[in-house]
Amino acid sequence: YYTSSLNNSIVEDGVLKISAKKEDVAGYEYTSARIVSRDKFEFQYGRVDIRAKLPTGGGTWPALWLLGANHYEVGWPACGEIDIMEHWGHDPTVIAGSIHTPMSHGDTWTNGHTNVSDYNEEFHIYSIDWDENRIQFFVDDVLYYTYSPSPQDSENWPFNQEMFFILNVAMGGHWFDVDPQFNESTMEVDYIRIYQ
Repeated sequence: YYTSSLNNSIVEDGVLKISAKKEDVAGYEYTSARIVSRDKFEFQYGRVDIRAKLPTGGGTWPALWLLGANHYEVGWPACGEIDIMEHWGHDPTVIAGSIHTPMSHGDTWTNGHTNVSDYNEEFHIYSIDWDENRIQFFVDDVLYYTYSPSPQDSENWPFNQEMFFILNVAMGGHWFDVDPQFNESTMEVDYIRIYQ
């Protein structure tokens, strides 16, 4: 259950903190927060660097991602989705960068993975470099995946338009459970920088 409570999202000492907590609210077992820049900040093409420290615990699912600004008009996945960073607490050292399009969505096969052992102890920089031809994914400036379909069409490249940010910590998914011992964990975001 995503709330607007300062218990779930707050800026302290210049760092955004999104906390998932085990608590019963509105019939849900967990609360968290989701920050969305739709209609506040949208952009097309550029290098994005997000410096973040990730939560820990089985069942956590933090993500730093982009969704097409035409989401309301065409729906998902036609609007396109770029997951700059996805992480799952049950597989903790794996970081994923993923692309969702009409051609490949949900359990998408257009993705890459890398390993970050100290994901919850140190800040790392999760990045994409997005232009009209390809999207590259990096952790700490190390390239680990490139998406570059050819020829491009509406099925594989809905990324010729503006997109907006979503930062969130989800709890649980259809293919994994939340650790019953989970109580609380926090994703910290130091900055988002965009170079165009």
